Amino acid sequence: MGGGRKSALNTPAFKALLIQALTLPIALVLFFFSTTYVVWLPFICAAVLQGVIAALLTYHFKLARWWLFIQFFFPPSLFLMHGLHLPPVIFLCLFVVFLGLFWTTFRYQVPFYPSGLPAWEVVSTRLPKHGPYRFIDIGSGFGGLVLYLARRYPESFFSGIELAPLPWFVSWLRAAYRRDQTRFIRGDYFDLDFSQYEVVFAYLSPAAMPALWQKAKAEMTTGSLLISYEFSIVGAAPNFVLESKRGGTKIYGWKF
Repeated sequence: MGGGRKSALNTPAFKALLIQALTLPIALVLFFFSTTYVVWLPFICAAVLQGVIAALLTYHFKLARWWLFIQFFFPPSLFLMHGLHLPPVIFLCLFVVFLGLFWTTFRYQVPFYPSGLPAWEVVSTRLPKHGPYRFIDIGSGFGGLVLYLARRYPESFFSGIELAPLPWFVSWLRAAYRRDQTRFIRGDYFDLDFSQYEVVFAYLSPAAMPALWQKAKAEMTTGSLLISYEFSIVGAAPNFVLESKRGGTKIYGWKF
C-alpha cells in the first residue's frame, strides 16, 4: 500500500504549475527587452516564449513527455482564449465539469478514460466459472463494466469505487434504477481491503501499477484474480495475456 498516495507538492502537475509560474516573469522580461531594444513584437510572442521556456525546463526536469506539449501550448492557448472575451460563467462551468471528471488526476496520475465494450467482453471470459463471487472495479468511472457484468452474472456481487465525484454520481444514479447486486462507492481504492474480493479489476496508468501490485500482494487471498486493462506490472509476469477479437489493447491477469 505504501507509495500509492503522493503529496500534492510532489506531483508532476504541481511541478508543471511551478515551472509555468517561474517562466512567466522570465518570458515577460525577455519580451519587453526585445520590444524595447531590438524589434517590436506582438504580445502573443510573450506567451509563445513562455511556452518554449516552460517546455525546455519540463524536459530538463524529466517530466513525462506529454507534459512538454501541455507546457508549450498552455500559455498561448490561455492568451487566445482571453482574446475571445467569453462570459466568465462559461469558464466557471467548464472548470467545475473538468474538476468533477479529473478530480485526482493531478495527484494519482490516473486520467479518466473509459475501458469500453471490447474490454468488458474479454474480462467476462476470465471470471470464475462458479459463483457467487465478489468483483470490484477500482476507478470505475461511469460504471459501465460493473453494470455490464452484473447483467451477465446476476448470481454474483459487483462493485465499483471511484474518487472523482461526477463519474461516481452518474454510476450511482445508473445503479439506483436497477435491481441487481451492484454498488458504487465514492472513495480511494487504497482504503479498500482487497481480501474481501475474489476479482479486482484495474484500468489505471503505468505510474499507479507498482503501488497497486504491492497492495494486491499484501491483501489478495489464494485463488483470487487481479486483472489490468492495458497496463502490465514491471517485474511481475502475468498468468495470462488476452486481446479482444476486435483488436486493441491487451488485458493482463495475475492469479494468487
